[in-house]
Amino acid sequence: MLIDSHCHLEYEGLIEDQNAVLERARGAGVGGFLNISTKQAEWEQVVATAAREKDVWASVGIHPHNADQHADMDADELRRAVQHPKVIAIGETGLDYYYDKSDRQVQQDLFRKHITVARETGLPVIIHTRDAEDDTLAILEDELGKGAFPALIHCFTASADFGRKVLNLGLTISLSGIVTFKNAKELREIAAELPGDRILVETDSPFLAPVPHRGKTCEPAFVSNTADFVAELRGVSTDELAKTTTENFFRLFSKAAA
Repeated sequence: MLIDSHCHLEYEGLIEDQNAVLERARGAGVGGFLNISTKQAEWEQVVATAAREKDVWASVGIHPHNADQHADMDADELRRAVQHPKVIAIGETGLDYYYDKSDRQVQQDLFRKHITVARETGLPVIIHTRDAEDDTLAILEDELGKGAFPALIHCFTASADFGRKVLNLGLTISLSGIVTFKNAKELREIAAELPGDRILVETDSPFLAPVPHRGKTCEPAFVSNTADFVAELRGVSTDELAKTTTENFFRLFSKAAA
């Protein structure tokens, strides 16, 4: 069984035929889905899908692109939202200096609020980082100094040095279909060497469809293509990689296991 550890089931391209999308994924051996939110207006719908589907879980959080629209959001709003039994994660949150769609200080402040709730609840914080390695590391190191919290870097595309540093901090790394792209040589090298207990797979659907689906709307079913590719990189069978990543998922997202 594979788990798509990061998908956006409410987004255009999936929401129009969500039931069929989920059935195609189940038919491809996907037995679990973490449905990710990126702004507060999505929380109710993301959680409702998780409540309806026994193999779907939800996250609540604010993507850095949307930080400016949530600059005044209180951590108490996150605390209330994570009480739902199907909410197993906080995020996605983090820093994006590539698009700079929100003020960087506002991004940093919201990132820290998410971490505070992750520390209090034990729920993992799902981190998006792009062109912001130094500040992401600085915040992680500072916040870990205040007390431990579980976390992962989703859709990992950062440098090998950043990868080593976040692994040393105890984080997990999730690989998306980007690892299958022709220009992802460094990422493939990182994927081949990741510790077995710190690796997850995801689609980030409807984005980033892996080979051989490039150019199509990405679906959770395509996590099987990414898993096949990563398994070959690591010299293991897809079944072994599926077992490993599924065990890692339930270890990290312990509320889902419970």
